[in-house]
Amino acid sequence: MATPRAKLRQDTPPVETDPATPEPFGPIVLRLPPAVKFTEEQFLELCGLNDELRIEINSRGELELMAPTFNNTSNRNIRISARLQIWAETDDSGLAFESNAGFNLPNGALRSPDASWVLKSRLAEIPETERLRFSPICPDFVVELRSESDRLRDIQAKMEEYLANGARLGWLIDPLDPRHRVYIYRPGVDVEVLEAPETLSGEPELPGFVLEMQRIWEQPI
Repeated sequence: MATPRAKLRQDTPPVETDPATPEPFGPIVLRLPPAVKFTEEQFLELCGLNDELRIEINSRGELELMAPTFNNTSNRNIRISARLQIWAETDDSGLAFESNAGFNLPNGALRSPDASWVLKSRLAEIPETERLRFSPICPDFVVELRSESDRLRDIQAKMEEYLANGARLGWLIDPLDPRHRVYIYRPGVDVEVLEAPETLSGEPELPGFVLEMQRIWEQPI
């Protein structure tokens, strides 16, 4: 179980002032004419031509352009993904994915969570012809690690989007907040906010998965 120093309940995602100073500017949103719709092949070509950017597509068909993460965020990301992968191999009921995996959500958005996990039983329902493409599915579990370019309200909205599209558990980890907050999302219940937890538990959705947070909160170097 998580062992927070403080635990709050929220009826809706927090609307407090962003503790990061200055507030990050968030992704650059490129709005396209309604007639412009990217095929998957065209989107992959676009990403290949702009591989210095991280690109997602929101539910309105707009491109969201984000800069690469700084090294400290990247290191935190790989720590989270590595621990999720180790647990997934032991549990064997699903597959873990790192931040390069793209998922076509039911609402039309194409998202790449920083870490995610999907039950094998759900992946098996995807036709073989679609398994070598972006999975037309929302992960059961998603993690978003806030980086120096993420606005808090934007990433909170993304977490709500995951829930609306089928995620059963989501963690928004915010090392930019001096309180070291984690927002825990589950469908049908209030957002849970933990301050400086020592561990995070995936129970009951991910039985036995526990993420030690000390190495996430500390500066890698």
